[in-house]
Amino acid sequence: MSQLPTTSSLRSGGHGDPEKSESEQRALVATTVALDAGSETLDDLLALLPARRRVLSWVRHGEGLVGWGTAAQIRTSGPERFAHATKWFDELAAASTVSDEVEVPGSGLIGFGSFAFADLPGYSVFTVPSVVVGRRGDAAWVTTIGPAASPPPVLAPTAPPESPRDVVFADAYVDGEHWMRIVADAVSRLQAGDLDKVVLARDLLAAADAPIDIRAVLRRLADTYPTCWTFHVDDLFGATPELLVRRERGLVTSRVLAGTIWPTGEDADPQRSSDLALAASLSESSKNLEEHEYAARSVADALEPHCSSMNVPEAPFVLKLPNVMHLATDITGVASDGVSSLDLAAALHPSAAVGGTPREQAVDLIAEIESMERARYAGPVGWMDATGDGEWGIALRSAEMIDDHTARLFAGCGIVAGSDPETELAETQAKFVPIRDALS
Repeated sequence: MSQLPTTSSLRSGGHGDPEKSESEQRALVATTVALDAGSETLDDLLALLPARRRVLSWVRHGEGLVGWGTAAQIRTSGPERFAHATKWFDELAAASTVSDEVEVPGSGLIGFGSFAFADLPGYSVFTVPSVVVGRRGDAAWVTTIGPAASPPPVLAPTAPPESPRDVVFADAYVDGEHWMRIVADAVSRLQAGDLDKVVLARDLLAAADAPIDIRAVLRRLADTYPTCWTFHVDDLFGATPELLVRRERGLVTSRVLAGTIWPTGEDADPQRSSDLALAASLSESSKNLEEHEYAARSVADALEPHCSSMNVPEAPFVLKLPNVMHLATDITGVASDGVSSLDLAAALHPSAAVGGTPREQAVDLIAEIESMERARYAGPVGWMDATGDGEWGIALRSAEMIDDHTARLFAGCGIVAGSDPETELAETQAKFVPIRDALS
């Protein structure tokens, strides 16, 4: 029978050493060669992943990046975690030799990263894989990275992984009743004018009888949520709908999601009139519009010092996912010279969508009352290449493998003065659905 761990076993992030120092810098050789984007072999990037736990994924609509192996890695923590990772990767890129016949964002020397939500506790990781396979539009490529040049691997789909079996779910740090009391405490402080918004999260534990093959979980997420970014970095995985920031040849894009409503369960078809009524209700909800305004404003304010020009839409649109609807705004701009995608992610984190407003007061309140360690949940996750181009999402709709049999699931929601604790608990339960279903 599945055995769930105690919460004390979750404090180190589940594996490894969160205080591991920077590895000794060494020069690498990165070689990118073009592939035939029309090849059936590349139709399913996730199918190329080998049967090992330490694989990497950033896939949406069948395109993106997958990788495996470790050519170099840094683990860091604290308030300078972004700066440490940026400096390390910049120095690695300067010392390395890159041969890139494709020259698109994501080719050449590249790293995948996942960063802790809070300055402390928690660790962050940035990994340069040994092999990366990428596909976007008419371009496809494979990159090998190591101490010396090496031929590209023979790519072929691997045997289909087995889905998790006999999974048991249970509350982790706090149960639902306790969490609603935490929300009520936050609402009272918001009503007193201490701050405008705070995002509170809770967690679940999932234990399986047999070892969980992460490739099966990623496959389910990608199939069910193709419009989301299916990610896996150092045992943190999920399907996030929220793009924190993208930098592509100077163009900056950030998607803000805040304000949520979910179908009743009776009408799952988004074309049904009841779902259209839900979308209208969401777009007219003062509570959700207020929450979204805080989030969009925080992103625009954080990006402005790093962009030479910006465009912020006046009103959000409704983004429909299979299990939930969000208010969404796409903010665009032009990056200032020398500003990388990770620099932008660091400037944005934590946005009001995952922290609150004002930022410092919200983060302090989360640390005071949330009653759990977020680790890398709600932190930036994604990739960056040696030119500074990259995509960083927010690690939402996510979970972390604690060991081969056990995962820790996360979900949260924005709390404002008008929030109802029971409604917010129901919202977290809806947000658990993608990962619960992928693991079930």
